[in-house]
Amino acid sequence: MILLCLDTSGPVAGVSLIEDGTVRYEAMAVNKFTHSQSILPMTEEAYAKTGLQIADTDYFAVTVGPGSFTGVRIGVSTAKGLAHALNKPCIAVDALEAMARGAILFDGAVCPIQDARAGQVYGAAFRGITGDRLLSDRPVKLEEYLGAVSALDDRLLFLGDGMPVHRERIRALLGDRAVFAPPHMAYLRPAAAAALAWEKRAEAVPYSDLKPLYLRPPQAERQKNLKERAHE
Repeated sequence: MILLCLDTSGPVAGVSLIEDGTVRYEAMAVNKFTHSQSILPMTEEAYAKTGLQIADTDYFAVTVGPGSFTGVRIGVSTAKGLAHALNKPCIAVDALEAMARGAILFDGAVCPIQDARAGQVYGAAFRGITGDRLLSDRPVKLEEYLGAVSALDDRLLFLGDGMPVHRERIRALLGDRAVFAPPHMAYLRPAAAAALAWEKRAEAVPYSDLKPLYLRPPQAERQKNLKERAHE
């Protein structure tokens, strides 16, 4: 049984292939190219270098958010297109949960955060040893998020693209309780997303039902709503 997982929800484009529960391929790209330029060539390379055939893929998984609106749309559209061509089901993966899964052995609370701009983060929290969810995904001011996670454990591991942006503020408010992931652990690993998708195979849906996870409306929609309210 073969599962392909794509991630374009953040600054790193990622692809992973799992066969019968074993990771056969993982690749990440941080470069000047957009995710729309990178993800399909990376997918082709995954099959070419493993000798697996895309026609034999049983599930197509993708991180559906939260994250970059454009990035999430690219990943979801690509996964749906591949699944449509082969009439295969899709698995939606929560980006914050997948990010935390890469640090599952941390003895404390794992706190993935993505920069949502304007002093806000997309944040959640998980028990490091078990991966159990402690805090639901939410778009929130950094200080409010830190207040919520500070009640969860004495040690708090921060990772994600919001971590370097807000590192000094986190350190100022939490002191030594805050632990910061090193660079090689600070982003979403596609193999972690694929492993999570493998566990969620029973939750697979028809490709037509796969949808992005947006915690707030896109910027263009918010601006439109503001203009409409201003003319009321």
